[in-house]
Amino acid sequence: MKTRNMIYCGALGVGLLASGILIAQGPPAENIDPSRHPHLSAAQHHLRMAFDEASEAQHANDWDMDGHAARAKELMTQAAHELKESAESANHHR
Repeated sequence: MKTRNMIYCGALGVGLLASGILIAQGPPAENIDPSRHPHLSAAQHHLRMAFDEASEAQHANDWDMDGHAARAKELMTQAAHELKESAESANHHR
């Protein structure tokens, strides 16, 4: 009985944590000026498209992807941020 309660509580905790991550995780920003950095802007746009596709895959699979799609979405958001940093760095070196 005690083991079953621990398993139930653990599963509930993991579910709540995953839900919180999904809610807090916003899509990648598209905030690079395409007239100044067309390639970086395009890359950022493609990250947003990939993020949206990963969200659709999660929904189609009832979110049962062992956290891999969520992690990929986190990395896409991080990559979009790094692209923005790249554009800003290029602006300072011009």
